Amino acid sequence: MPSELHSSKPPPPATGESAALRVTLIVVALAFFACFLLLPLILVFVEALRAGLSRYVAAIANPDSRAAISLTLLVAAIVVPANTVFGIAAAWAIAKFDFKGKSFLITLIDLPFSVSPVIAGLVYVLLFGARGYFGPWLDAHNIQIIFALPGIVLATTFVTFPFVARELIPLMQEQGSGDEEAALSLGASGFKTFVLVTLPNIKWALLYGVLLCNARAMGEFGAVAVVSGRIRGLTSTMPLHVEILYNEYAYTAAFAMASLLALLALLTLAIKTTLEWRYGDQIAATNGH
Repeated sequence: MPSELHSSKPPPPATGESAALRVTLIVVALAFFACFLLLPLILVFVEALRAGLSRYVAAIANPDSRAAISLTLLVAAIVVPANTVFGIAAAWAIAKFDFKGKSFLITLIDLPFSVSPVIAGLVYVLLFGARGYFGPWLDAHNIQIIFALPGIVLATTFVTFPFVARELIPLMQEQGSGDEEAALSLGASGFKTFVLVTLPNIKWALLYGVLLCNARAMGEFGAVAVVSGRIRGLTSTMPLHVEILYNEYAYTAAFAMASLLALLALLTLAIKTTLEWRYGDQIAATNGH
């Protein structure tokens, strides 16, 4: 009995796993990262540059490629600010007020996460296509939505609108409305309260939401493929142009465009990581408010 009470064997870790299991889990995680994330990313750039830098630059400088890049950036420039405004408004309403239909609004915000982007595109075709519900009226007034920029913007907006709201809602609910009530009691207007109190409290979550929304907007394929018609040089975004080039066996050009999308994704990740590194204490303080 005394020997058992005074055993020198170290206690097991709090989580109960052995050292061998921890090492195994780390190795599996790193192997998964290398095989399914890092290696494909490297191969994209290898294939893009396989024919040489001059071919790579020529593929990017092609008029159809430049049109796809311009269209992608234009759509993102329209969609991201619109979803930012919507996300702030929705988060403000859900976190600061109680009203009938609040749960339904939250469900609507989550809807794009559960609905296939292809279905979303088909819904817009059903509404605004030539044989859709509003198609004849739009045609009579010479308004084109499907197979044009408005349809691409609508489809991309639907797919991406949860990102900003979903970053803001939990934070604003945790923060409550005490700061805003104090500012209003001191005579600040609603707009001044939002700019000087609410916005500084949510700026990091807002920035994360904007970055995620922008990345998804530029990389969206399914919904845009349905509503755009994939018209080369006109309604073909960067992801669609990659598919067109690949189907035409123009592999160098396809991977060159794919590498641009990968660079945009890496740029988004780099900005996020830099902000966390430089302003980590402020971000933690805000999230722990």
